[in-house]
Amino acid sequence: MTSDMAGCRVLVVEDETLIALEIESALEALGCKIIGPVSTLERALQVATETELDAAILDVSIRGGKIFPVAEQLRTRDIPFVLASGYGDWALPHTLQERPRLTKPFTAAELEEKLGILGAEIARRKRDA
Repeated sequence: MTSDMAGCRVLVVEDETLIALEIESALEALGCKIIGPVSTLERALQVATETELDAAILDVSIRGGKIFPVAEQLRTRDIPFVLASGYGDWALPHTLQERPRLTKPFTAAELEEKLGILGAEIARRKRDA
């Protein structure tokens, strides 16, 4: 399941250092190439627009505001992503409520589950390409 992520370029947008380190550690264990972590909205939007990516993990609230423009850019490019947030659906735009979400604080098992979803989406994109 998660072996689909080996070699994948994964954008990590997170402004809390300890959480970013936990995400990076899990991605490294899967053999991913980590892009980031990025901690500001401006930089995240730039990377999401200009960088070749396979997937992303996005903290909903980072320095500079909400991550929604970055998520929309990734959707436009058909790049799968997981949202990380301590808030419920009510805090997300309707267009993002169907995306997989890590509810903060999350466990290692929950992170692994969401990475499995990303791996499946990456495999689907490769098959469809």
